[in-house]
Amino acid sequence: MSMLKDIRILGAGATNGKDKTSGENDGQKKVPEDFDIDMDAPETERAAVAIQSQFRKFQKKKAGSQS
Repeated sequence: MSMLKDIRILGAGATNGKDKTSGENDGQKKVPEDFDIDMDAPETERAAVAIQSQFRKFQKKKAGSQS
């Protein structure tokens, strides 16, 4: 279950700075306040593992290119 918590933490503030155009939707949320995701579902666990795997590959590639 800790893997799922990690994903929620990573996704909480992740943004690339290209979410809004100038002045568009200022102060409005597009994401609903309440998520209805079954955190105990097997497909959720598989999705978490897949996302973390891709993130680790990205981090490894990023670290290799900086050295």
